[in-house]
Amino acid sequence: MDAAAARNVFVNGDRSVSARIRIKRWEMILELMPDLPNMRILDLGGTKSWWLDAPFQPPQVTIVNLDIEEQSGRIRTIRGNACEADVIPHDERFDLVFSNSLIEHVGGHQSFSKLAQVASKMAPRYLIQTPYRYFPIKAHWLLPDMQFMPMAPDFKTAQWWPLGHGWGCPQGRTFDEVQSTQLLTATEMKRYFPDATIHWERFMGLPKSMIAIR
Repeated sequence: MDAAAARNVFVNGDRSVSARIRIKRWEMILELMPDLPNMRILDLGGTKSWWLDAPFQPPQVTIVNLDIEEQSGRIRTIRGNACEADVIPHDERFDLVFSNSLIEHVGGHQSFSKLAQVASKMAPRYLIQTPYRYFPIKAHWLLPDMQFMPMAPDFKTAQWWPLGHGWGCPQGRTFDEVQSTQLLTATEMKRYFPDATIHWERFMGLPKSMIAIR
């Protein structure tokens, strides 16, 4: 499955902006790691639908996520903390640790470090994607410069901004969403993944997110 095939899969279906971003991300991932479709994958924080909608179907995917029902099969799901996935019993061996837009939600330096250790330990290769802190629009809320606000105005903005996570939700859930989202810089990503190469995903020429690949 090459990048052109990835585009064909999505173009024939969902034509939303988010779908087009997924197209470009899959194209980039497949260009950087063309053997990915044949790998046994440990996905930290992913979803089953992400892989069912992918432009290829790997022979084995194991997903670890706090918010998931446990299931077996080719796509196996395990309910658990991705930052502690190395202590969850596994009967598989993995070629790749994969994580898409998770690390910014795990909760600060200690959790970032734990997730990086799991990625480094559980497979010879990893691919970790996360939004870039200095992209001018905050990921998950689609609002300019929201990531630079102090907590109080950040929370108030999240409550009324209709394009973001948590809009219309109870205050406690919205506060948890705001507090648990901490976008990383390139310097931080290089610190947590020192043996990786950082690749940039761009939108309108600006660096939108980072992909750390070993």
